[in-house]
Parts: sequence; structure tokens; C-alpha cells
Amino acid sequence: MIIQDVINHLHDLAPLAYAEDFDNVGLLVGDKNKEVSGILVTLDTLEAVVDEAIENNCNLIVSFHPIIFSGLKKLTGKTYVERVVIKAIQHNIAIFSIHTALDNAYQGVNAIICDQLELKNKKILIPQSGTIKKLQTYVPKANAEALRTALFETGAGRLGNYESCSFNVEGEGTYLGNEASNPVLGKKGSLHTEKEVAISVTFKKHLESKVLKTLFEAHPYEEVAYEISTLENTNQHIGLGMVGELENAMETDDCLNYIKTKMRTECIRHSKPLNKPVKRIAVLGGSGSFAISAAKAAGADILVTADLKYHDFFNAENDIVLADIGHYESEQFTKTFLVDYLSKKITNFAIILSKTNTNPIKYL
Repeated sequence: MIIQDVINHLHDLAPLAYAEDFDNVGLLVGDKNKEVSGILVTLDTLEAVVDEAIENNCNLIVSFHPIIFSGLKKLTGKTYVERVVIKAIQHNIAIFSIHTALDNAYQGVNAIICDQLELKNKKILIPQSGTIKKLQTYVPKANAEALRTALFETGAGRLGNYESCSFNVEGEGTYLGNEASNPVLGKKGSLHTEKEVAISVTFKKHLESKVLKTLFEAHPYEEVAYEISTLENTNQHIGLGMVGELENAMETDDCLNYIKTKMRTECIRHSKPLNKPVKRIAVLGGSGSFAISAAKAAGADILVTADLKYHDFFNAENDIVLADIGHYESEQFTKTFLVDYLSKKITNFAIILSKTNTNPIKYL
């Protein structure tokens, strides 16, 4: 098994196409074609984590946060980022980061928080736009079923809990090939009319190259007529944050203590408690001040997130309780989730959970 095989499994879970534009995800250090000797999973890649990988004979580190976030102009070992990259290269260790691709995945970071809090009826809080595309193509009626089947096998035509979804319209197509043409049906130099089916299917944007490759391979025509458009439809399976419900409502103080226990945090900074029971909870792992308005619009009683600034708490405006549980604390269960996921996909050797606590914040 090579590193790219591991990346493919991670891409199935959280396609990198859905990472935020500002992010730096993917293989950051190393050769994707190297044979894998072992995999170490961590939240952050620090020097101690690279040492741990060396000790355990792991030549691939799967990290949630990217060690290289902004551009590196020098590699002199002056900063911790440079020292990590240098040591990884010296020991032929690859580093892969999944970060906001997993933030935006339906079974990703925020689903993990919801499960930790035992929330029901979870939904994406801020759906990502531009994630659904539509293909329309035209094919001879005799070849329509085979082409539809091939497209369905790529993942096209899936809508929520349904698959093999398409819309088909029968009509007549016309074409006239020049001297350089080699038409499958009809003769070059003669106008040809063919009974055709217009097939429309939607697909997730990360599948586009696969869908087009299949279209060109399965379509009988020498020149394939097709159209691809990006839809504005809301996709409730890709996006940041989640909102869910407690089995039973709690008073605010009880709920905050419940969150503190479940999320294993030493401290919660929160806005003024409200005089009403808490039932609906919004969550957003990592820095989440931008989600306050969305949490209010979703009818959440509490937003659980991190990295709120002083003035962010004023935005609660007695409509919601803002609970800052800490950045590390909000994402700490991610690495265990990734170990479990990869262990099910790769069974011929152990996936190692890093023992290094990478939280840079200490509490007195």
C-alpha cells in the first residue's frame, strides 16, 4: 500500500474539494508514491509528534491541522514549523492534513461533537454553496440505458437517500459531419437525424472529472454534446457547523455543565444564561464567531464553539447562549475518529493514535 491509497480513503470521507479556500489541505510533505510503513494520527504536527512517528516506524502522519498554513520562504529551523518540516524530510516522513475538508463533511468534525453531546436530528448549520453540479447530454435512444448506468456508477444521480436519479426527454438530434469526421451513425457529408434521449443528472462537484471521463468512454458518438452547470440548490450534506437537539431539555447551567463534562474541557467561557430551557444546540469546531447569526437563525439555544473574542459575546443579545469551550477541546475527538475510520479501511497494520497532547493552552 502506498501513501496515495491512504489519501484515497481519506478523500472518500472528506473530499478535499470542499475545504475552505483559505486552507492548506492535502499532502504537505512527502512522496505520495512511497510505500507506507505505518500511520500516525494527530491533531497537530509538532516536533514531538514527528519523534513519535520515528519511534513507531510510521512514515505517514495524518494531521487534522496543517503544519504549513502560509507560505514558507526559508527552511532554517528558526520556527517550530520549519523544524517540523526539516525533521520530517530528513526521516522520509510524509504529512497529510485534512482540516476544513473534514469540517465540511457530514460525518466530520461537527458530527463528532454532536455525537459526543448525544444530539438528535442533526443538520448542517451553514451549507456550502456551489457543491452540486448538473450534467445534460444527448445520446442515441438505443444507448441511453447503458450510459445512465455508467454515470450512476460514478456517483452521479444521488439525491439524499435516493440514487439512480435522472430526467430523460426523448427527441431528435441532427448533425452533419465534414470530411474529417467519422460518424458512428449516418454518413459524413450528409445531414443525419437520430432518435435521441436528453439525459440530465446531478452530481457532487468533486466527482466532475470522474463523471466526464465516464461520459466520454461510455458515449458512442465521436463528438459528445454535453453541458455542465453549477446549481444554487442547498446541499444539506456539506457545510460548516451542525445543529441538533437534546433528548430532554435542560436549564442553562445544567446544560453548560453537561457540555463541560462531555467535551472534557476545563473551562467554558459563556455569555449570559437565558431564562428558558435549552433544547436545541448548534456546534462548530474550532473558531466559530462567524456562525453566531446562523445559530440564531436555526433557533439554537446555545452555540458551542471556540476562539470567541470579547465583543463576540455581546452578539448573543439575549437570544442565544454562546459557549467557548476551547479550540483544542472542540476538536480533540477528531483524531480518535480518524484512527477508527482508517482502521476499518486498512486492516493489514495498526493505525497509531498519537499520545502527544498538542494543546498549547494551559489552565491555572
